[in-house]
Amino acid sequence: MTSKRILITGLSTHWGGTLARALESDPSVETIIGVDRTPPKVELERTEFVQVADSHSLIRRIVEAAEIDTVVDTRLVVDSIVTTAQRAHENNVIGTMNVLAACSGVKKVVFKSSAHYYGCEQDDPAFFTESMRRPHAPRTRLEKSIVDAERSVEEFRHRNPDTAVTVLRFAHGIGPRLRTSVSELLGLPLVPMILGFDPRTQFIHEEDIANCLEHAVRHDLDGIYNCAGDGVLALSEVIGLLGKTPAPILSPWATGLSAALVRRAGLRSLSPELERLLRFGRGLDNRKLKATGFRYRYTTRETVIKLREHQRLAPLMRATGEGYRYERELEEFLRYSPSVRAANAAPELPRNVVPGGATVPEESKPRAKPAPASKPRRPRAVAASAPAPATPPPTPDYADLEAEEIIALLGELDATALAALRAHEAANAARPSVLDAIDGLLARSGAPA
Repeated sequence: MTSKRILITGLSTHWGGTLARALESDPSVETIIGVDRTPPKVELERTEFVQVADSHSLIRRIVEAAEIDTVVDTRLVVDSIVTTAQRAHENNVIGTMNVLAACSGVKKVVFKSSAHYYGCEQDDPAFFTESMRRPHAPRTRLEKSIVDAERSVEEFRHRNPDTAVTVLRFAHGIGPRLRTSVSELLGLPLVPMILGFDPRTQFIHEEDIANCLEHAVRHDLDGIYNCAGDGVLALSEVIGLLGKTPAPILSPWATGLSAALVRRAGLRSLSPELERLLRFGRGLDNRKLKATGFRYRYTTRETVIKLREHQRLAPLMRATGEGYRYERELEEFLRYSPSVRAANAAPELPRNVVPGGATVPEESKPRAKPAPASKPRRPRAVAASAPAPATPPPTPDYADLEAEEIIALLGELDATALAALRAHEAANAARPSVLDAIDGLLARSGAPA
């Protein structure tokens, strides 16, 4: 791996934070610095966070001072519901130009782009390859901003022939931690469709988004790569896998007017990009990235099935309380104070377990820690407040969940929630596989089983 000193923009995004956490486990990586306008949403050990805007002068100072050799730009806005069209243009076009202006002299640039670059049209090919240009001019302001951002990246490539430039064009991502217009649409009990249209869809799981970025950092991949799960599904198949009911209520002639019905049903916005996806769909040829040795963890079908599991478990997950929140003063104390001793660090709970038992997958086990740096690294964050009260009993739908579904959730719970869940399970179904998995996690956390 040639990348040793890495700068990640967009650290507060799910994939930015997940990428940083994955790179922290590699002792060959000397430095990881994350920049963003807002603090990260995941707990990080070695990653240094700098809260700055997309100013090329500020980012350039960081690149030069830290001797950065690899920049991973994950800031691109790819969904209209995230912000206004004007702010999306400023982030995608102006922000990308500023980041690239600060990257002259680095060895590698990884740019997270989107399949919106290709658009959605009636005469699209079955699968877009990386060598294809979009057949029509951009139809929406968001698509135009993404095309303009990629044009800036291409110009940077020509000006800096010694820099490896990787562009990753992602299909629609879905997963438990992603809030997008597509996941919002698929979260409705009646999923709207355009009358007479059943488009093909292709998704990528949120974990594979971070895995693709990590693969690009670990390997020198110069060029453009499509990132999408294997296989495509008709929208009606997706709705069936989710156990939902299709509702072809959108008119093919006046979709904007009929979209008002959808908004009343709970969908905040039927964006122009989502409307075109509901008409024509899109498919990406992902063979080029797989030829470099990358393997997707989930196919499109498996990604949809995982989404269904999350939708069923969502009420129980909300009962576990608030997750990690970045507190600058606390983070600096835990990272740098000589008074903090590693022995006092709270033990890390694994994020997942293997269905049917208490075995923890390799990626969920505590990660190898690199040699100490010049400043003492902080241990795992110690709770700064009193223990949270026991969670309420599981929701009424809990009894309908399979043992495997419950076990897959356990890694997201803290020790208090695990104890409450064990008491409920022991008093009701008392399934041995569930109880064994909970006991295993409680034992790892040091809590009494």
